[in-house]
Amino acid sequence: MQEKLDELMKLRAKARLGGGQERIDKQHAKGRMTARERIELFLDDGSFEEFDMFKTHRCTQFGMKEKEFLGDGVVTGYGTVNGRVVYIFSQDFTVFGGSLSETFAEKICKVMDLAMKNGAPVIGFNDSGGARIQEGIESLAGYTDIFLRNVMGSGVVPQISAIFGSCAGGAVYSPALTDFTVMVKNNSFMFLTGPKVVKSVTHEDVTVEDLGGATVHASKSGVCHYAAESGADAIEYIKKLLSYMPQNNVENPPVVKNDDPPDRRDEALNSIIPKNPNKAYDIKEVIARTVDNGEFLEIQPEFAANLVIGFARYDGYPIGIVANQPESLAGVLDNDSSVKGARFVRFCDCFNIPIVTFVDVPGFLPGTVQEYSGIIRNGAKMLYAYAEATVPKVTVVTRKAYGGAYCVMSSKHLRGDINYAWPGAEIAVMGAKGAVEVLYAREAKKSDDPQAFLAEKEKEYADAVANPFVAAKRGYIDDIIEPARTRFRIVKALQLLKNKRDTNPMKKHGNIPL
Repeated sequence: MQEKLDELMKLRAKARLGGGQERIDKQHAKGRMTARERIELFLDDGSFEEFDMFKTHRCTQFGMKEKEFLGDGVVTGYGTVNGRVVYIFSQDFTVFGGSLSETFAEKICKVMDLAMKNGAPVIGFNDSGGARIQEGIESLAGYTDIFLRNVMGSGVVPQISAIFGSCAGGAVYSPALTDFTVMVKNNSFMFLTGPKVVKSVTHEDVTVEDLGGATVHASKSGVCHYAAESGADAIEYIKKLLSYMPQNNVENPPVVKNDDPPDRRDEALNSIIPKNPNKAYDIKEVIARTVDNGEFLEIQPEFAANLVIGFARYDGYPIGIVANQPESLAGVLDNDSSVKGARFVRFCDCFNIPIVTFVDVPGFLPGTVQEYSGIIRNGAKMLYAYAEATVPKVTVVTRKAYGGAYCVMSSKHLRGDINYAWPGAEIAVMGAKGAVEVLYAREAKKSDDPQAFLAEKEKEYADAVANPFVAAKRGYIDDIIEPARTRFRIVKALQLLKNKRDTNPMKKHGNIPL
């Protein structure tokens, strides 16, 4: 028996080396961790249980019979993060460049199937050159098997992808199907076709970084939800993400002990809105002053900055926050921000995370660029997401809520549960100035002093329409609240809604305007 145990230990040691020490050293020289080092840093000490350590590929062509590595380029298993179970796979670039084979895919599919059966998140660490060319169709079939599981698991268990190196070709679609994607600046890349193919087809000269680097995907494409400074930073961010999520769609998010008084006032909120309605302020400051201990985990901070999304807690309970940002494009909704907000709202609804919405929106961004890019279709996604969501929804109108954007931003008409407004809020089809210019253009021309005439009418319109009391009279706003007490009122509203039950009509699924 001892001989067999010794042989087992030798094989385990060999498997842990992946493609060998020389290739491991090359990874370290690039500033990258190995597949196993990433898992070790991510999971609680001693919690990792590995599957299929001795699995090898089945390809016999192109000299592959003589090239076998235990584990075949991906480390899979499960462990715990802060005591909670997660399933994980970590691609090993030291083995065939992390390229995916039939058996490689089987290993990943196994942990994804177990995650679904046992109701736990799936975390994928990607570092791969793509499909293993020597295997052809088997490799493509393997990718598609993974994609299917990404789709079947969507909305059932949280799925998070981290890109720690290359992720090219068909490999990009698995991360794109997951809930959140994290990349590392200057050290990870995603693209369907590389610079050489781009050059041959479109004659564009582009670097790997400019084509598919973390900064590009975090700020321009929106594919990346967080561009980390390092691999360790990426892992820490994922841990924080998980702390706000339940294990699956039938559990509630984890509640933590809270030492921030629920009834804490913040007097600065009473003066945070500028007197000039066209002057900006930072909605993140409003968020920080109302949530527990000012802690807010922002999602996609560099993409569509006119809408802020992320996770926080109120009295220990995790919530998702959606907020217009007056400091960027005056907080208008456009194509990118609408898609960004809609996807986040749908994630929160999938996993029983209440949504708090801060509204300061002058409308949708006008212009041919927006119209040609489908602002009607994309704005409808946001509307659809809020209307469909059955989780508790609390809305606070801090300043402007104009036109169709008022409707979209978790209004009472989209089943908003508790809708508040600050005293200076303006809720109308459009701003008073624009409204009177439309309504009284002819009369103004006939008057002796057009400017004075319009100014008088503007005040009349604001008093009659553009204030929260009109909406409150109709029950569209449940209460007009003192800004300093916003935290307390949100906490009370969420407590009231803790046992909320809402349903949608029976159907296979809706047809969101994609």
